[in-house]
Formats: sequence, structure tokens, C-alpha cells
Amino acid sequence: MAEIPSLARDRETAALPLILVAERGFAAWRDAAEPQIGAWLQAQGFKPRAGAHLLLPAADGRLAGALVVTDGEPGPWTIGDLAQKLPEGRWRLDPEPDDAETGLRLAMGWALGAYRFDRYLNRHDERRAPATLVIPAGVDIDRLGSLVQALSQGRDLINTPAEDMGPPELALAARRIAEGHGGRYDEIVGDNLVQRNFPAIHAVGRASSRSPRLIDFTWGDEDHPKVTLVGKGVCFDSGGLDIKPPAGMRLMKKDMGGAAHVLALARLIMDACLPVRLRVLIPAVDNAIAGDAFRPGDVLKTRAGISVEVGDTDAEGRLVLADALAEAAREQPALLIDVATLTGAARVAVGTEIAAFFAADDGLAQAFEAAARAEDDPVWRLPLHRGYRHMLDSKIADICNVGGGFAGATTAALFLDAFAGEARAGWLHLDLMAWNTRSRPGRPEGAEIMGVRALYRLIAERYPLAG
Repeated sequence: MAEIPSLARDRETAALPLILVAERGFAAWRDAAEPQIGAWLQAQGFKPRAGAHLLLPAADGRLAGALVVTDGEPGPWTIGDLAQKLPEGRWRLDPEPDDAETGLRLAMGWALGAYRFDRYLNRHDERRAPATLVIPAGVDIDRLGSLVQALSQGRDLINTPAEDMGPPELALAARRIAEGHGGRYDEIVGDNLVQRNFPAIHAVGRASSRSPRLIDFTWGDEDHPKVTLVGKGVCFDSGGLDIKPPAGMRLMKKDMGGAAHVLALARLIMDACLPVRLRVLIPAVDNAIAGDAFRPGDVLKTRAGISVEVGDTDAEGRLVLADALAEAAREQPALLIDVATLTGAARVAVGTEIAAFFAADDGLAQAFEAAARAEDDPVWRLPLHRGYRHMLDSKIADICNVGGGFAGATTAALFLDAFAGEARAGWLHLDLMAWNTRSRPGRPEGAEIMGVRALYRLIAERYPLAG
């Protein structure tokens, strides 16, 4: 594990105790504690509500430790805000968790809560360093490091302004991840997209001064089950000629959030050396405005041979995903997962803190939901109701890219379903926010990676390591 500033491996150096007490057991803990602790709690007027914490003094006036009240059994976010709230220095869980999995989740939440995107801040010296948690005994340090680094890197990619995170920069990040793990990297750029039959990606991205491209890398034994990840990589979305208002454009640097998610997931898979044949496809474009921008009413060709009438140039993500999904489906992978910041309708349906998803197969959907519950990584299935397919009908093309004012997340998913082909039995489509609109323990305001821990668990359970 590379060094993570908020985590310490060294267990020999002294550290202050961090005492976790369940809210329902607080009174019993207080009554059994030393008398001065009870007196201190009373003097402070401490209310034992879940999430509350209190510094505890020693008899000589120095800091003796800290108390944290939990809501039942500790979860990944139980101490997720304390790296920034507790005084600098070393802390240790007291007592340490009975099982390594709980210890790993607590340490992960602590480290993700310490995350800050400070690339553009010039006054680093004025920001206090996070407190440090000693990694609990028995925790798989490599797995912990992989989780924290993959999720943090994904956040970094989304947080980076579009000026510095265009299609070329996103491609460079993907190349480094792929080649750093021994993967085989390829990239189709600019007019070569047309020559190699990715016309929809080219059409959406051609108006930008930064050439559109398809990022494509593979990793793993060719004989292993195929797992293909597709991520929407719209590095900035102006809305095209159906231009967004200023408020709608403000966060459109995050419209490549799907790409960041699949890169984080790919890194976890490769770090763990799961026995799969991994392929990652990312159509990376800017949806810009210029004289050669694609227009409302245009009919676009696609890799699948399906013609698409453009009802709205601001529904560009599904167009670039269509070409990538058609290429992915050609190999008929056992699992085909696409991730995108696709529709506002999904946010209306489930809010910003849950990843909406669609699946054609009920068994796959149930397995994903079970993985999400186990990881405390919330997802919610929306209906892939084929009765709404008529909303995408076009009088001049095979399909339209928008379906009217109702069921927007479902019609977007149905559009993608048309390009999943024979791979749809193993297809999952995630439509998510990729952004925290408020700070919560372990999840500061800003970019977020959602559903990836659940996806990784799903894949690892389906294709476990031997032994």
C-alpha cells in the first residue's frame, strides 16, 4: 500500500484511544466508566446521539482520548468525519474490532473522509493535516490501500475542471491505469472514429477543439470470463446547440463521472487480480458548440447500424454510449456494465445520494442489490419497462434519442438497451450523480464514486480468486 497520510501502519508508536460506544449501550458504558468520565460528560452537557463525539481529558489536563457514539454496529461511515475533526496526531480504535472486515471499513471511511481536492489551492500550509488512524489489526492493508486510492483517484478525475480534464487528459489517466497494471491500451482519435465505424462518438465530439476519442483497454487472461465496463466520458457538456442555461452548466465538468467510475472499478479488479478478462471502453468527448456541431433533427449513424434521430443535442451521453455498447456487445461478455451521469430524471426519482440502475435480468439485479446492502453502497432499481419503448419512435429513423417528458431515466435506459444486443442478459446500467451536494461522514461535498464498491463485490463473488 502506498502511503496514505491519514492512515498509519506502525502499531508500536503511541496513539490515543478512540472509543466507539453504541447509542443504546451508552448509559451502561457511562456507569461503568471511571467517575471523572461521568463528571466530565455531565459538565460538558454531552448528548449521546449517534455521530456525536467528545474529547476526554486525563487527570493531568492532557488529552486522554475521544468518545464516539455510534448508531448500532459500526459501519463504513461511523468515523468518516473524524480525521478532520479530531486533533492532529495518532489515534487507535479501542477496543479494536473483532473482525478484520469491520476494521477495514472503518479505516476506509476515515481515509475517505480525510480526502480533500486541493490541486488549485496555493495556501496549503494554512490547512491543518488530518488526524491519523492506526490501521486495526488483521486488516488487509493492500486491499484497504487499493480501495482508498481507487476511489480517491476517481474523485480527483471528476473534481478536476474541464480545462485540465478534457478527452486527452482523461485518456492519459486511463492509459496510466491500464499500463500500470500490465493492460493493453488502444485509442481511436478524431476522424479515425469514422473510418473505424464509431460515427456517433465522432458526431457528438467533432465540434470541440479537443478531438473525440474511444479509449479501449484490456487486461487479464483471454480464457477467463469476459467483464466489460463502459463509462460515459463527456468531459464537458454545454448541451450543444440545445444549450444548457448557466446553472445547468455549472457542474458539467462531472459529466465524465461514468468514466471515472469504471476506471476506479477497473483498478480494483486489476489490483485484486480477479480471474476475469477485463475490457474498458470510454467514449471521451466534449459536447461543444461550433459550426460543425451536430444539430437537432439530424439523423446519426451508429456502430450497430441503427439510425438515430437527434431530438435533443443535450441527450448526447446516450449517443456516445451507443457506439461503445455496440462494440462491447459484439464480444458477448458475461457481464456488461455501463456507468453514466445520464439523466436528471433519475435524480428526481431517487435523489442525488443513490445510484439508480437498470437490468434486464432479475437474478443479476437481485445479486447487485445484495452486494450494495452488504457494502452500505446504496443503489435502487428502476423499471426497464418496455411498454415505454414507443416514446423513442421516430418517423424518419430507427429510434430517437429522447422520449418526451415522462419516464426520462427509463427511456434513456431503453435507448441503451437497443445497443446492448445479445449481451443484455448480463447488462447493468447505472445512472448516477457522481457528486455530493452536501458533506457527510466519509463523503465530503464534491465528486463522489457511487456504487463501485457494490459492483466490485458483485464481480468478486461471481469470479472469486482460487483458494
